[in-house]
Amino acid sequence: MDREYIKAKLANLPDDPGSYQMKDKNGEIIYVGKAKNLHNRVNQYFTGAHDFKTTKMVSNIEDFDFIVTKSEKEALVLEINLIKKYRPKYNIQFMDDSTYPYIKLTNEDYPRLSVARDMKKDRRARYFGPFPDASAARSTQKLLQNIYPFRRCMKMPDKVCLYYHLGQCLGPCEYDIDPAVYEKMAGKVTRFMNGDTAEITDELTSKMMEAAENLEFEKANEYKNLLASVNSVANDKQIIEKDSRISYDVFAWYSDKGYLAVTGFLVRRGTVLSKEWKLMPLYGDAQDEFISFVVQYYESHPSARELVMPIEVDDETVKEIEDILKISVFRPQKGQKKKLIDMCIENARRQLDLKFSVVEHQDELTREAVQKLSDLAGTPMRRVELFDNSHISGTFTVAGCVVYDDGVPSRKDYRLYKLHTGNSDVDSMKEVVYRRYFRLLSENGHMPDGILVDGGEIQIQAAKEILDSLGLSSRIKIMGLVKDDHHNTSALMDTDGRTFDIPKDSNLFFLLTRMQDEVHRVAVSYHRKLRSKAQTRSILDEIEGIGPKRKKLLLKKFGSFTNLKNASEEEIAQYVPKETAHKVYETLHSGE
Repeated sequence: MDREYIKAKLANLPDDPGSYQMKDKNGEIIYVGKAKNLHNRVNQYFTGAHDFKTTKMVSNIEDFDFIVTKSEKEALVLEINLIKKYRPKYNIQFMDDSTYPYIKLTNEDYPRLSVARDMKKDRRARYFGPFPDASAARSTQKLLQNIYPFRRCMKMPDKVCLYYHLGQCLGPCEYDIDPAVYEKMAGKVTRFMNGDTAEITDELTSKMMEAAENLEFEKANEYKNLLASVNSVANDKQIIEKDSRISYDVFAWYSDKGYLAVTGFLVRRGTVLSKEWKLMPLYGDAQDEFISFVVQYYESHPSARELVMPIEVDDETVKEIEDILKISVFRPQKGQKKKLIDMCIENARRQLDLKFSVVEHQDELTREAVQKLSDLAGTPMRRVELFDNSHISGTFTVAGCVVYDDGVPSRKDYRLYKLHTGNSDVDSMKEVVYRRYFRLLSENGHMPDGILVDGGEIQIQAAKEILDSLGLSSRIKIMGLVKDDHHNTSALMDTDGRTFDIPKDSNLFFLLTRMQDEVHRVAVSYHRKLRSKAQTRSILDEIEGIGPKRKKLLLKKFGSFTNLKNASEEEIAQYVPKETAHKVYETLHSGE
């Protein structure tokens, strides 16, 4: 870090709101923040004492940029967008892309019921939920489909199917059905999902009694089972607040020892359906990081009608959140919602205390392993890359490259390679090393501190030969992973042939094992993917004008490859252009 340069830049920072971006020696953005006052906030990182994690981040800062905005709200939006774009390593990111299941009722002339997780694909549909888990959603969907004969098919067929004959579909594909019938059923489903089970219970009870009077005992038993299912769905709830018809989300945080714990309760009609929980290293202001997390959360999750937050969130921040998320924010001082806030904070505190020691212990073990590797190499080994190849008798030869920063996998930097050097491990090593670092040199990319080669002296020298040719031997340390008779890593070897034993109970041994397993998994997965893709290829893939869609269409229309081959050129031209049909016909019959 050029301290004089940084000092001069800090002195000239404006006192305006905005977003700042910290950069490392390679110019990569490693942290994005927002500030009400850029001058005061950015200067805080370079003055005073910090905890270990923040000190570590600051030690990696070589430069910073900033963008001035008109308001703190705009700074928050910009911060979230930059985090999504650059995925900085030190930012708190909501990486979990899982969403809760909902019951979806489509807005069509002949609607369908399904289980959906993404509410953004079809905004015209009605959604009910969320459900605690997928099994609860599927069982409720199945129950409703058994009671109400909504359309089952994704695409309308030409004639009725088995569901029609079972009485579970009205058959709109073949018969004219008044849309009002579906609208009436949709109304009943909506009332049921909103908690009004009396209507459906009375209806099923009446049908059960009618079937019993007509001596249709099997049908009566079916209605009885449906009634039991309705009661099960209606009663399988965890009631926190009685007589509430409001859906809201509760989020709060607790910070201590350089970590931030966030807990959220999703409350639907007085029922706490599920809990969100995250524990993350803290590099900035706790409330700012909490707000950033919540905004990111709603990027991939549907919002409730109301967001309940602690009273500590100031008025200006509340207004920013409401403007960005288009959701009402409430900060309770008493009552049931205040109790839920207190529950969130207490849960966050307990979870942090419980998991902090484990997380800190794991971090310490990783730091010790990286330091031990650096000591053996005689140079810092904070960024390390590993390679592995996979093939079968020289076919589908591929290689995978994995990258570790401070003992943690950096998956965005992983790379996959199709190789052209057959089944020679040495030649494969030379090819992948050359392609990897020639590309980084050409693009001025982020070079590693070291390479770990899975093999002995032959592979080490092969990698060194390539680095020598690229002029990188002095910048990148090469070490080989030496294995014992049981194919377990037992030592490290450097380019001079010296070996360093690795005790099997050491932190470094476990780190190296994780690294080897990861690079092997990446290479083998890519190899299997290419093999699977090749097995589905046919002569059609070689014909100009035939892509995946036309190939699928032809095989669907003719039923099989044999039928397609026996078809005339005119028959093929019914589904593809004449010129393409001629090429298909000529290709299929060229061997005859």
